Amino acid sequence: MMLQRRSRPPTSLLLAAVTCTLIPFIVEVNGYENILDDEEIGANIDPHPDPNEENYDNMIYVGRMHHEKDNHRIGFDEDNGIKYIYGTGFDLSHKDIEEKDLHHEKYGPDAFHDLPQGKTREEVLKERRHGKVEGGPKPFGYVEEHPLDGGSVPPKVVRVQPFFLDAFPVTNKEFGKFVRSIYYETEAEQFGWSFVLSSFLPKAKMLDEGDADPEAEHWVTVDGAYWRRPEGPSSTYKHRENHPVVHVSHRDAAEYCQWVGKRLPGEREYEAAARAGHWGPNNRTLYSWGEEDTWDVASKFANLWGNGSFPWENKAEDGWRGTSPVKHYPPNAMGFHDMTGNVWEWMRGGKHKTRIVRGASYVDSLDGSFNHAATLGARSTLHGTTTTGNVGFRCARSATQRTEYDWVYHDEERHGKLVIEDEFGKRDMIPEKGWEDQFAIEDDFFDGDEFDGEPVKMRKKKVKRKRTTVSSEL
Repeated sequence: MMLQRRSRPPTSLLLAAVTCTLIPFIVEVNGYENILDDEEIGANIDPHPDPNEENYDNMIYVGRMHHEKDNHRIGFDEDNGIKYIYGTGFDLSHKDIEEKDLHHEKYGPDAFHDLPQGKTREEVLKERRHGKVEGGPKPFGYVEEHPLDGGSVPPKVVRVQPFFLDAFPVTNKEFGKFVRSIYYETEAEQFGWSFVLSSFLPKAKMLDEGDADPEAEHWVTVDGAYWRRPEGPSSTYKHRENHPVVHVSHRDAAEYCQWVGKRLPGEREYEAAARAGHWGPNNRTLYSWGEEDTWDVASKFANLWGNGSFPWENKAEDGWRGTSPVKHYPPNAMGFHDMTGNVWEWMRGGKHKTRIVRGASYVDSLDGSFNHAATLGARSTLHGTTTTGNVGFRCARSATQRTEYDWVYHDEERHGKLVIEDEFGKRDMIPEKGWEDQFAIEDDFFDGDEFDGEPVKMRKKKVKRKRTTVSSEL
């Protein structure tokens, strides 16, 4: 399913792909090495927080567990991320991946014993990074998609850090609180229209009045359609408060997640949660409920189109023609609802013209005979401003780790004079006692082997090291 992009100037983006956050300083010292040798300084020596003490309402932890210790979460002093086989389920090459490739000791101190005989680690990395690319060079972010479910081809082993993910998509009720709290106006409201499935139009004449998407002809533009009016001005979201919110753009979703102190999930995080422990070649399944591809079984686990002819014949065999309540279907093994079907969900990352959605929706099929096959690898891309009646979202957040720091040069003539900020947010130019953990370091800085004249004075600033890559959705 691909929907037409908006014909409007591109929304200005606050590029948040920032790798460090400025931390102010107060004390000047001579000698960078002296600072690094002082064991009393810096947060790098602090222990990691215990992940077992971190919990959030309606969010589920995804990370490695001590199963022999009653699912006790493994701490950050070990490799506690998730390794699994990511990608489409229709490509059976995942069966050639061996279980030992998923073992976490490959990342540990004994990783060298897994290198091919006669090759160094550097040689292996060079082959992986600079090896021959079949079919010529590809653009950054390119993903080869399977024609049935749009999943990544071929399947491969990936790893994700521990994270928390909402147990179910954001509902109309929760999104309404956000809108009322900050008087938020969605992009569908700003544009004045949104996409509605042709068979859901309240009046037949709206088919002639609206414009159909050339790449998805059954989706029609309807003036006045937005999250409160899912099918247009004569419709309402009332009695659907517990359904997933729809007609939200990628930016709308990101704004909500930021408001609640979370973020959009990455697609690898999403698939790890959707597979719910079925991560290896021996237990990997095509659907969230297993390998059974009959509608009698699927209708008990996911909101899909069913046996009717799309888009005019929906027999509602599962009880719903459109969206369904977020907890109507049983959760997967980890407790997540609607990881397959109901609505597509916005993911973090991608480009503005090709934002990623995962999970399939109520208009999709089991086998890909129309629209997408609703497998665990189901994937598609949409323009970031697209709003439609079958796309929603849920939020994620990273598990808390200790704070670590780096030192980088700061040009005061270019970026302004460094100042300190106390615990109350007050900024001051005068050093104060009690801030010994923050430093500004003056150093002679020049570029090149020879330098005539006075050396340029540069300061080094202490910056917080980011552990997650932040995308540019805002």
